[in-house]
Amino acid sequence: MRREPHLKLADVLHELDMSRAAFYRMRARGKAPKCIKLPNGHLRFRRHEFDAWLESHEETTH
Repeated sequence: MRREPHLKLADVLHELDMSRAAFYRMRARGKAPKCIKLPNGHLRFRRHEFDAWLESHEETTH
């Protein structure tokens, strides 16, 4: 069984075109995607959870 690759914070920041400071502000407000905090303090994101979070923020036009 192959494990799903995890995204690093740098990958998420690149995809969102967002600064690290802006991301941490969003995280402090509880609005950031779900992540895994490793013992060394680094963050990892499951690809499918990040994609679902991103899709949940799509705006619909009427």
